[in-house]
Amino acid sequence: MTKRQENVLLSMWVVALIATAGSLYFSEIRGYAPCELCWIQRIFMYPLVIVIGVAYVQKNVRIAATTLIFSIVGGGISLYHYGLQKLDFLADSAPSCGQVPCTGEYINLLGFITIPFLALTAFILIAGMSIYLVKSLKEEKAQ
Repeated sequence: MTKRQENVLLSMWVVALIATAGSLYFSEIRGYAPCELCWIQRIFMYPLVIVIGVAYVQKNVRIAATTLIFSIVGGGISLYHYGLQKLDFLADSAPSCGQVPCTGEYINLLGFITIPFLALTAFILIAGMSIYLVKSLKEEKAQ
């Protein structure tokens, strides 16, 4: 593993850790009850902290394929959730999310930054770095 790959893996872990800590801050400290879609996004983000952390310690860049899948699926859910909040035609047909509506916005910074937006940003960053690692592994094999 190159130093650059190691730094990218560490950066992925930091992003996943910040996203996980942020979601726990919103729910446990601020008292924001997560909706069903928030829980699903957590299902795809929380394991990344452990998986990427272990991969970093083991110097295992091959984990990038797994992190890419988790981040694409989680990012897709985040994008849909963000659409429910910001697009009227999606919000009007939004499914019931239990006690907390998925269209609710606990935060709305600058008119567009909501919790699903923050999750989507983290998933996009992890996906981008995962793609970089997958490509760098293919280049190493080609040499």
